Amino acid sequence: MDSTGYHSLTVIEKANKFNQWMYENVKKFAVGNILEIGSGIGNISQFFIRDGYSITLSDTDEFYISQLKSKFSNKNILAIDLAHKDFAVNYKSLFQSFETIFFLNVLEHIENDELAIQNCKHLLKPGGVLIILVPAYSFLFSKMDRELHHYRRYTKKSLMKLLSKEKCRVTKAFYFNALGIIGWMYAKIFNLQKLPPKEMSFFNKLTGFAKLVDKIFLNKAGLSVIAIATPGKD
Repeated sequence: MDSTGYHSLTVIEKANKFNQWMYENVKKFAVGNILEIGSGIGNISQFFIRDGYSITLSDTDEFYISQLKSKFSNKNILAIDLAHKDFAVNYKSLFQSFETIFFLNVLEHIENDELAIQNCKHLLKPGGVLIILVPAYSFLFSKMDRELHHYRRYTKKSLMKLLSKEKCRVTKAFYFNALGIIGWMYAKIFNLQKLPPKEMSFFNKLTGFAKLVDKIFLNKAGLSVIAIATPGKD
């Protein structure tokens, strides 16, 4: 368990309005049997479960898996590593098991993001949906990114290019949380190592205003970028 990552998850866990907003931005694309990659401590998982979705949770970290099993004892919870080099063999039993796979703030933690997308395709049924949320803009890369073991930040263009290279048809791509750019710039300027709880709590109260900002900017800018894609045949 990474202490910085766990700290961030516990801080964000308390930002109920922000988590609900993120959930609203991805749930409308989720259909059928769903797999969440990198569920962490279940900050977004809880909303899918609350609303009765058929969902399987997963993570690579044993500590997070134990946390998920404690919180959601009646749910299927798996250990899945998208960076596994023998993924198709190791996860043969899950071949084409899901109509939807989503992972939020996960891909930036994987050095070989191309391999991660390839391995996702192994798990998706034909015509399945891939939902990805990643941090945006290289100029925002900060000490906090390094402490969180991020390999990169993306743009809408670079994420779409990655998906297209892996023969995924992008049906929608947009930025999310433009107001959050100010907060991350604050963290970069002051060289913060961890997500500050007080600032996150304050931002949570501004969620309604943050939604309005995204509408004004037509999701043309944001702290994160979201892509919806359907993998094609190799």
